[in-house]
Amino acid sequence: MRTRTPVARDRLALVAGLTLPLLTAVALTPLRTRTTGAVLALAVAVAVVAVAALGSRLAAVLAALSATVWFDLFLTRPYGTLRIDATGDLVAALLLLVIGLTVAWIATRARQLKAVTVTDGAQLTALHGTAAIGRRSPDAVTETARRQLVAVLGLRGCRFEYGTLLGHPPRLEQDGTVTVDGRPHDVDRCGWPAGEIELRAAAGGRYVGRFLLDPVPGTTAAPRARIVAVTLADQAAAAWLAGAVASGPPEP
Repeated sequence: MRTRTPVARDRLALVAGLTLPLLTAVALTPLRTRTTGAVLALAVAVAVVAVAALGSRLAAVLAALSATVWFDLFLTRPYGTLRIDATGDLVAALLLLVIGLTVAWIATRARQLKAVTVTDGAQLTALHGTAAIGRRSPDAVTETARRQLVAVLGLRGCRFEYGTLLGHPPRLEQDGTVTVDGRPHDVDRCGWPAGEIELRAAAGGRYVGRFLLDPVPGTTAAPRARIVAVTLADQAAAAWLAGAVASGPPEP
């Protein structure tokens, strides 16, 4: 499953978390003497919901805090200060904060559950496909696994190298993390590193070869998708070894 690199998106969401509630509060100032604080608070809360739906949890929390501050400054008496004289306005401000934080949690949880559902579906389909090719030729095994890796990780390409593992490209490790020159690479935040990424295929302590992943620049894959990819590579290696025993050594 491919997702756009979170860096630019998260920065944009953080900016929106600060500015969208501000713009909303400013737009509502002509109504502040004719509308109750509760109604105004609900209107500002719409901006929080918008940020929470599109951004990260941090952006949503920032939007909730920002909305409460701007609501206080622009829409409650005395205007332009952080003091609130009316009890009703104070209650509205507190409710706005609680609603915003709750929406932030719900939106983040919903995105996590969606990612788990989609990835689990891809995992079941991919692993079923790998299990179904156990009696086919080694070439068929690697080709099926290659296509599955492209689909699960959202790659633009993938190839398999049999045998010796040469060079030191970035590596997708067994725990789903990524390393570059042996050092951890924050793939969730920074996206895939440049160039091909090595995913080793091993079974029973024996390396069969490696898949070289070619991701789309500026993308990443969810942690569960990366774990699925590791499982696919190892299961493909086991199937490959079984097929190699049955069909003899590979052609040069």
